[in-house]
Amino acid sequence: MDIAYVWRDKFSNEALNRLHAEGFHHRFFSDDWWAQVNRHSLGWVCAKNAGDLVGFVNVAWDGALHAFILDTVVADAWRHRGLATEMLAISITEARKARCEWLHVDFESHLRGFYFDRCGFAPTNAGLIKLI
Repeated sequence: MDIAYVWRDKFSNEALNRLHAEGFHHRFFSDDWWAQVNRHSLGWVCAKNAGDLVGFVNVAWDGALHAFILDTVVADAWRHRGLATEMLAISITEARKARCEWLHVDFESHLRGFYFDRCGFAPTNAGLIKLI
């Protein structure tokens, strides 16, 4: 397995839209991810195999103390090989380097073991309002 993990690496919108559609099981969108992450994110981690995007994590932030893990996704063929764990470890390191004090994540209940046991997040009280 020859995976390169790069903080704030370049990617094409098409590659990330394809990965997102596959990983989250929705139709292909034509979102401008490059503009979005450059406008709103502390950074992101790309996992690539032979130049192909096979994993991605977005680290949005408030510009100060809080960072937020979003869009953790790994291509189906590359799941259960530690890619997400490594991308999260890089995200944690980079948020610390940026002097963030808190790194937030929310997730579906079947991912509790991944985020709590493998990545070191702790349960906390939070709130959510579904808007649509």
